[in-house]
Amino acid sequence: MSIKPNACAVPMSGLACAVQPAPHVSCARCALVRACGVAGNGSIAFADVQRLVEDVGPFRSGQFVFRAGEPFRSLYAVKSGTVKTVQSDADGRAQVLGFYLPGEVLGLEAVDPGVYPVDGLALESTRLCRLPFDSVSHVAQREPEVLQHLFRMFSRAIALHEGRSWDTGADQRLAAFLLDLSARYAQRGLAPDRFHLAMPRSDIANFLHLAPETVSRVLARFREQGLVDITGREVRVERTDALRALLQDAGA
Repeated sequence: MSIKPNACAVPMSGLACAVQPAPHVSCARCALVRACGVAGNGSIAFADVQRLVEDVGPFRSGQFVFRAGEPFRSLYAVKSGTVKTVQSDADGRAQVLGFYLPGEVLGLEAVDPGVYPVDGLALESTRLCRLPFDSVSHVAQREPEVLQHLFRMFSRAIALHEGRSWDTGADQRLAAFLLDLSARYAQRGLAPDRFHLAMPRSDIANFLHLAPETVSRVLARFREQGLVDITGREVRVERTDALRALLQDAGA
């Protein structure tokens, strides 16, 4: 399947288009176009960035956006769908490192080594905005606000990675995972209490360093306790306060 680029119809202030995760919805018809209006919106500097962006996709579920070892050329912002990053060791064991939702940027970890250190795979039908990094770097050299925004993106990526902890119990890890998804959807104007889990239970378990049966058991217990309602991959968070209390108890 060929992935054909098209001009992105949404102003790319801050690099990422944020749309609801529904296939075949163009940026021009997106009800959340204003969610892209972050720092730099309307400036000449970010207009220069906007002209560099290409709309690529759709990527099918399981299709690679990029592969580990490929030369780094572009950052990607998720427009719709979900992407996971995976790192494999010498024995072929795969570790899920992250999930990227609409409006989020991936590929930042490739800037320093100059190659993508991980695989990026679509978890469902996914469209992306592709931003050639060399070109945006040239813009950043002459436009301080673009450079500052790049620094902010790198800072957020580092903070997210450093904020993860696997020293808690299974209940706390699942609670943190659901609360994190909720907060990230809320930041992009999407429903924080009702969302679709594009990733299978096995991927969630791998990411949280748990067994798949443990994830299923904990989610079932959360449902019985009225903390969440889960039907297939559709999640409704019922008791955000109770999920947060689990994390507070772990830190006590």
